[in-house]
Amino acid sequence: MSDPLPIHPPAPRREIVYADAIAWMRARGRIDGACAVTSLPDVSEISKTLPLWREWFREAARLVVDAVPDDSAAVFFQSDIKHDGEWIDKGAMVIRAAEDAGARVLFHKIICRRPPGMLTQGRPGFTHLIAVSRAMRCPDSLPIPDVIADAGPSLWIRAAGVRATAHAVRFARDQVGAKLIFDPFCGVGTIPAVANALGLDALGVELARKRCEQARVQTVSAADL
Repeated sequence: MSDPLPIHPPAPRREIVYADAIAWMRARGRIDGACAVTSLPDVSEISKTLPLWREWFREAARLVVDAVPDDSAAVFFQSDIKHDGEWIDKGAMVIRAAEDAGARVLFHKIICRRPPGMLTQGRPGFTHLIAVSRAMRCPDSLPIPDVIADAGPSLWIRAAGVRATAHAVRFARDQVGAKLIFDPFCGVGTIPAVANALGLDALGVELARKRCEQARVQTVSAADL
């Protein structure tokens, strides 16, 4: 009698929706089993004045928190921006919006975009990595360094590094217990691609048709994780 064939788990799924994320999240509501991992767009990416963008940003952050179960988490990659001579702390904006939505901070890490000590000429040299949740508490042991020195390769000028993204996805998989990574502003698909590479299903939303097409086929190298 021959040995039974090995049973392989199904490949992780990926769905990329071509839509406006705000309207889509309002219509969809909570996504069972999901952990959100995303980056909210800068004012330069949204056709709004700075005051209106601030309101839009707060609403977007709240909707991301609302999209996941209370015992799950929302993880944000946010880089500060300089606009008309004013520095805008997007990490602080995420935290305030999350607190207004009834969530609390689980952790706040820093990702180096440039080597420490390097002059960046008005561009941020680091990115905030912030996780929030309504009911979850931060585990006593969290295998993410406070300062992530190597973000890994970036698949797009505005995308988070692949290795830094893997930290967030592993947190969602191993600490949150999520089965699905939700990215409502998925761009070219770095976060969905990393989620699939680490064994999780992914759901992304993207407003630009071309980036949607890229996100549907985006891949990452296992060596970069």
